[in-house]
Amino acid sequence: MSRSAHPAGPRHADVLTEGHYSAPAADLNVLDEKVWSRTVTRDADGALTVGGITVARLAEEFGTPAYFLDESDFRARCRAWADAFGPDADVFYAGKAFLSRAVVRWLKEEGLNLDVCSGGELTTALDAGMPAERIAFHGNNKTVAEIERAVEAGVGRIVLDSFQEIVRVAHIAQRHGVRQRVQIRVTVGVEAHTHEFIATAHEDQKFGIALADGQAAEAVRRALSLDGLDLIGVHSHIGSQIFDMAGFEVSARRVVQLLAEIRDEHGVELPEIDLGGGLGIAYTSEDDPREPHEIAKALSDIVTRECESAKLRTPRISVEPGRAIVGPTAFTLYEVGTIKPLEGLRTYVSVDGGMSDNIRTALYDAEYSVALVSRTSDAEPMLVRVVGKHCESGDIVVKDAFLPADLAPGDLIAVPATGAYCRSMASNYNHALRPPVVAVRDGEARVIVRRETEEDLLRLDVG
Repeated sequence: MSRSAHPAGPRHADVLTEGHYSAPAADLNVLDEKVWSRTVTRDADGALTVGGITVARLAEEFGTPAYFLDESDFRARCRAWADAFGPDADVFYAGKAFLSRAVVRWLKEEGLNLDVCSGGELTTALDAGMPAERIAFHGNNKTVAEIERAVEAGVGRIVLDSFQEIVRVAHIAQRHGVRQRVQIRVTVGVEAHTHEFIATAHEDQKFGIALADGQAAEAVRRALSLDGLDLIGVHSHIGSQIFDMAGFEVSARRVVQLLAEIRDEHGVELPEIDLGGGLGIAYTSEDDPREPHEIAKALSDIVTRECESAKLRTPRISVEPGRAIVGPTAFTLYEVGTIKPLEGLRTYVSVDGGMSDNIRTALYDAEYSVALVSRTSDAEPMLVRVVGKHCESGDIVVKDAFLPADLAPGDLIAVPATGAYCRSMASNYNHALRPPVVAVRDGEARVIVRRETEEDLLRLDVG
């Protein structure tokens, strides 16, 4: 399409006094390395490339919108987490962030374990060849059928989330003649500094069994009394998109205190402690995530110190990074459709996707970055809101960002750090077709999750 002129929206100078928007980069053509995957760069013509392939070529071959996943970066992050924690700890990739059979194979090859939280995730993991003993099964309301499948498969651990589930798993395990390895998920009363809907360790929420009022201690008593269960440890998860380690310190202290109480009451020192995941990534230049080796040292030091204080042997630590691995490895590519300046406010840039491929902005008020990636531009920046094509005023992809004032229909723009919770939470709202996931590596690109078709929609509609 031609880049015809259109009325410009407000410039940087127009919004400085509002005190709400971050200033644009000095050069909008410069990519912030914090928010893009490791092989992303610009070629000599200014077009973004990933794995050595330009976005123009990717868009031509695979269409838009589409998620492009940097396989080399994904594998490197897996290795970084495995190396940081070493052989005396366990790293479970949180499959809920994004899961496919290709991802399962990469995890297996790079030495990581896998955390699943539904029958569908478990099926995908087993089908792709992940050894059952390297799988942990989560969930606050596992069905009988899901538990049956997990026990039959021989999963390495089931994380118990309620008193009913303690009995349910024990009965199913006994019926199969096995002792199922389990952990008890406890809520430790720590509210991470995050959105209300993704803070998961304060008492007023659906996950886990509270330490308060002795509920967790009672759960331990019941689990230890049932022949079908092999209680190996306790589990805690305090939230998501966390940068401050202080919450983990408080959580670890309370979990270790529970371990000491278990030892004193039952004469048993549980051998494992799982501190969950939730470590944050950079969605914008203002985010400052920690590296895996920093996280590993901090968590190890916290647990070791607390155990020494309680005169406990240090248990084996497990962690569950999901977003921290896959989040930075992918971006979503869109084509600009319409551009609508609102004088004195901002310019609305509509793209060919929206809340059906990224619900996080509407759901969590999440912030993202965006860049013009099909070319460079010397035009001054304009304040924009990137929106989708759905029939909702809340259909926002990027709430406030700066793009060049000569942006035009047909341009390609990309939103980085969309590897986690975008495709996995995608929907068919307005009968949209969920985008493909394309893995890119060393100059080659291949579909690992195909784009939905209208035939897929009609196939499910049996009326």
